[in-house]
Amino acid sequence: MNQKALKILEYDKIILQLKQLAQSEPGKKMVDALKPYSDLETITRKQNETSEALSTILKYGSLPIRGTQLIGPSLKRLAIGGNLSILELLHIGDVLRVASRLKSYFREGEEMITTLSIAPLFLDIEPLTPLLREIDRCIVSEDTIADEASSQLHQIRRNIQNTHAKIRSNLNSIINNNNQKTMLQDPIITIRNDRFCVPVKAEYRSQFKGMIHDQSSTGSTLFIEPMSVVELNNGLTELAHQEQEEINRILAELSALAAIHMEALKINLDVMAELDFVFAKAELALKQNATMPQFNDNKEINLKKARHPLLSDKEVVPIDIYLGKSFNTLVITGPNTGGKTVTLKTLGLFSLMGQAGLHIPAFDGSSLTVFDEIYADIGDEQSIEQSLSTFSSHMVNIVDILKKATIDSLVLFDELGAGTDPTEGAALAMATLENLFARSVLTVATTHYSELKVYALSTEGVENASCEFDVTTLRPTYRLLIGVPGKSNAFAISKRLGLGDDIIEEAKALLQQKEVRFEDLITDLEINKKAAIAEKEKAEKYRKETEILKRRFDLQKEAFEQKKQEMLTEAKKEAYRITEAAKEEADRLIRHINRIADSAQIDTKALEESRSTLRQSMTKLENEMGLPKAKAKGTKAKDIAIGDNVFVAPFNGNGTVLSLPNSKGEIQVQMGIMKSNVSLKDVTVLQEDSHQPKETRKKASSKGVTTKAYSISTEIDLRGEMTIDALQVLDKYLDDAYLSKLPMVTIIHGKGTGALRSAIHKHLKKVKYVDSFRIGAYGEGESGVTIVEFK
Repeated sequence: MNQKALKILEYDKIILQLKQLAQSEPGKKMVDALKPYSDLETITRKQNETSEALSTILKYGSLPIRGTQLIGPSLKRLAIGGNLSILELLHIGDVLRVASRLKSYFREGEEMITTLSIAPLFLDIEPLTPLLREIDRCIVSEDTIADEASSQLHQIRRNIQNTHAKIRSNLNSIINNNNQKTMLQDPIITIRNDRFCVPVKAEYRSQFKGMIHDQSSTGSTLFIEPMSVVELNNGLTELAHQEQEEINRILAELSALAAIHMEALKINLDVMAELDFVFAKAELALKQNATMPQFNDNKEINLKKARHPLLSDKEVVPIDIYLGKSFNTLVITGPNTGGKTVTLKTLGLFSLMGQAGLHIPAFDGSSLTVFDEIYADIGDEQSIEQSLSTFSSHMVNIVDILKKATIDSLVLFDELGAGTDPTEGAALAMATLENLFARSVLTVATTHYSELKVYALSTEGVENASCEFDVTTLRPTYRLLIGVPGKSNAFAISKRLGLGDDIIEEAKALLQQKEVRFEDLITDLEINKKAAIAEKEKAEKYRKETEILKRRFDLQKEAFEQKKQEMLTEAKKEAYRITEAAKEEADRLIRHINRIADSAQIDTKALEESRSTLRQSMTKLENEMGLPKAKAKGTKAKDIAIGDNVFVAPFNGNGTVLSLPNSKGEIQVQMGIMKSNVSLKDVTVLQEDSHQPKETRKKASSKGVTTKAYSISTEIDLRGEMTIDALQVLDKYLDDAYLSKLPMVTIIHGKGTGALRSAIHKHLKKVKYVDSFRIGAYGEGESGVTIVEFK
């Protein structure tokens, strides 16, 4: 696309809005490079990406990508074997943290996102958790390496602290010594040239033994390093060199580790930039309440309720624009400030946005076509440097457009032919439109010339349009009426503003009769058009209300049916629960009776009849509810013997066979203290191992717990995890550890910002079986771990 059209149609302002929504520097760079595409396949793919990202945002929220750093130069340094600085390694850590958040975002919406074309972008991300943990372990801030980065560094820094303490102790004894205190300007310890000194009066220079490092501006004070601390200061300098060498070694190790994953880091950076760019387009669509346009290759445009994206929602008036189906040229007329120029810019800007893969703020179902170029001659093009008038500047543009425009171009003219003699200007404008029309170039032009209105009315393939004007209020409505030419309304406006009737009548008399008839024809057309639009809007309103009522009725009906089914199900479940409880009580009583049967005489006949009645009631209710019930597989006569253990389905219990089958196929079964005749089809012979004693099962269960205890680790590492993910993993681990009879466990969360540690401690307070917890002691991990003891 030519840069002039991009500027005139304010495409750069849309890019600025989009850039503000991108959350990372790499994403912003991609926004800066965004230009309209010119092939249908690419445009369709980019539009689908924006639509998919918008759907994802609506369901799972904005993309958590803020914090991505530009690590491209760092990766280039790694590629040639260079070492990275602390800040560069921190930036790599930031990128990996964002990668981890993006993976969590993907896992949350995996079911939907995996079906989208943007899914491979998420799948290509590699969090590189070990590298991130190592960076976080070693680096505290932009200028500080952690003491725990290495044991050598820890020891060096401890020696530095001890040496500092010795130096201060020595100097304190000097400034507190009565003999030496008189030589000092002030009883303080200061530092000059990285050496500890004391301020000595100049007159005691020869008496105070030590090395002079500085003096005051007046020369009255000398800053002297006492001889007693010279060696200590030298040792401190040497320790500082050792510390820096160890830091350099640690940075080199971290750089080497990062270099191993250099390719994955580069892919991460590229993918994050692409995701940020795509989701920024979706955020812009959400902000503008925009929809995805349908693109075609048959040169047709149909914009429904289009709203210029750079105008306030309170000011913009939606307009309908269509072009290319029954006409290729649209001539728009109407009063000044009536919205003609906005219409041109809306059409041109929507085409640019759509071809750049951006959604457009228009009603769903709007369509656009693909242009290789958009040419626009809009606004005052007067050039003082080239000594060109407004008309001359416009003509320079028009000549250039006529040379370059093709059947695949869109041409937009504002006030075509203006700035010169009306007769000649109208003729030139008509000839320009005719030239483009003959070449099938889609063209939209605004004008005040009546001759162009007549040209549009009399030429097939050319259509009139007007920006509506309310004569009563003397204000434009900004609505576009296609098919109706506009009128000047000069007489009506003048009368409304107080011009005398005699002057207005005289002016009308001066007009040629055909011009008067033409204006009257325009007035009739406008009246009929307004009436038709009003009826159409009323019908559309009734249709929408009917659809809303139908949807509401369907929802209410569905909710009623669902509630009905829920109530029936709950009622049946409650009835079954009550009956089941009664059955369990009966079974308990029978078991109790069985235990005392040897020591008492009990009438079991009545008890058996009661239990049988209860079982029949239970069976009937199960049948009504469609609940599953225990079934016997059935047994053949040859497969059963006296003394066999069998399962009796009607009684839902086990028994012992007392007799072989009779002529009716029935056997006698002893169930506790009861004896009953049952059919062979209602019994199943039990295997010997089905009667495993409860004690044995209990022992097996206990053994299982003991085995599990050996497999549960006494510590869990949560560093690098998102807080919500870490708490979920921790919750399951604590359950397993407690059930495995572990007395205490260690939770490794790292130091970092302390956010993860605080969340874990807050969670532990809610766990009932946790007796106490504390921060680790020296040697246990200190503030990087938490020790938990169970009840």
